[in-house]
Amino acid sequence: MNALVPAFRHLSPAGPKARLSILAFHRVLRESDPLFPEVPDTRRFARVLTWLKGWCNVLPLDKAVERLSRGQLPERAAAITFDDGYADNYTEALPVLREHGMSATFFVATGFLDGGRMWNDTIIEAIRRTHHDTVDLSRIGLPRLPIASLTERRAAIEQCINALKYRPLSQRVADAEQVAVAAQVTPPDDLMMKSADVQALHRDGMQIGAHTVSHPILTRLTTDDARREIAGSRATLEELLDAPVECFAYPNGKAGDDYADEHVALIRDIGFAYGLSTNPGAAGMGSDLMQLPRFTPWDRTSLRFGARLLANLARARRRSPSDRATGERTQL
Repeated sequence: MNALVPAFRHLSPAGPKARLSILAFHRVLRESDPLFPEVPDTRRFARVLTWLKGWCNVLPLDKAVERLSRGQLPERAAAITFDDGYADNYTEALPVLREHGMSATFFVATGFLDGGRMWNDTIIEAIRRTHHDTVDLSRIGLPRLPIASLTERRAAIEQCINALKYRPLSQRVADAEQVAVAAQVTPPDDLMMKSADVQALHRDGMQIGAHTVSHPILTRLTTDDARREIAGSRATLEELLDAPVECFAYPNGKAGDDYADEHVALIRDIGFAYGLSTNPGAAGMGSDLMQLPRFTPWDRTSLRFGARLLANLARARRRSPSDRATGERTQL
């Protein structure tokens, strides 16, 4: 595994030419989920942290961004983040992070704390838990879908989520509830963290970031509504933690599709120190701190995981504005 260290050192040296690899997770499960086997359980998450510890210098995100902006990152710099605020971030991920002596930043959609549920989880849990072999989704503009097998259930979930993702926020929530009605399932209300869990993460030295109130697609909102979502989540977290919240992650996070330049300007105006996207790449000294890239390999073996992380670093290095400024050859 440590044979990859020279490659990481070459692509992410210390100082002004450093690169910061920011990894994004959502959930860490107690046991593997047959419906979504790519979601890490605690054993797999522990393996990933072991790999990262061998290859990278894993820093708290706030410290990493501060050092990035000054051109003082160590070589092979990396940081770990979680999005949305799932309960297993506290119950499952935190103990593994503690065991490995690592820190993470948790971006919380505050409207789902204390018994809320994200619209996509309404769909997932409805289709997971139904006893039917088909589900009639004509009320939300979709056909009757087969769900007898795991493969069919996975396909039905993906079709529903893709169809609803960019609908207006209130319609998206209502249509997700219609999936549960059609499946004749009452989805669980314990998937997200409690306020006390977020406070405990903070006390344990983890960083907390804002992720809007209700996880909307910002490009589908008016500017005023987007401001309320962004500023509201920050205000709730700051009151909960009695501490400043300086970082923000865009829901879904793809530039153009999910957020636009006006939202970058909004988070700067609201007072965030930096923002995170889900655009691939690794941040360099010339990166826009208001839309830092994130990338997480999905491979299950250390060699493939490490190779994909290196490929992401290589892509970032080729495109880095600081490299172009210093005359390095850029491949487009």
